[in-house]
Amino acid sequence: MTGTERRADLLRRMKGSPSPVSGKELADHYGVSRQIIVQDIALMRASGLEILSTNRGYLLNLPTTFSRVFKVNHTDEELEEELCAIVDLGGCVENVMVRHRVYGRMEAPLHIRSRRNVASFLEDLKMGKSSPLKNITANYHYHTVTADSEETLDLIEDALRQRHFLVE
Repeated sequence: MTGTERRADLLRRMKGSPSPVSGKELADHYGVSRQIIVQDIALMRASGLEILSTNRGYLLNLPTTFSRVFKVNHTDEELEEELCAIVDLGGCVENVMVRHRVYGRMEAPLHIRSRRNVASFLEDLKMGKSSPLKNITANYHYHTVTADSEETLDLIEDALRQRHFLVE
């Protein structure tokens, strides 16, 4: 087994383990020294993985953000209600996107995660000479929403559905 193959397998083992994996256990499993495992972990960290060293072993710290794209439709007057419904349940509205028949896909980052962000966004729209992107597609648009769990995204989906904003 090459070092690259070992590191890929090591990553798979850490992903599948709910608890820390000891360096000695890994060294024994791969038939290498403990120092080789330390070097592998260093290389994996250098590639961008967040690996925590604990007194019981190594633990892969995976991001705990979940995302879902919602297709929605509402009026300008309902914009605040839509955004607050999402952020009040713990979601972050990452973007707005439309699919225009002539211009194609158009997207803008939002990163709205609180009522304060909602108020600021609405104020920016009010002060500018622009209108929401959704207005060029008869109010149909998409939001990528991130949250801490699938359950939170399910709650957000239900809230959008109850308000008749969600396009099924």
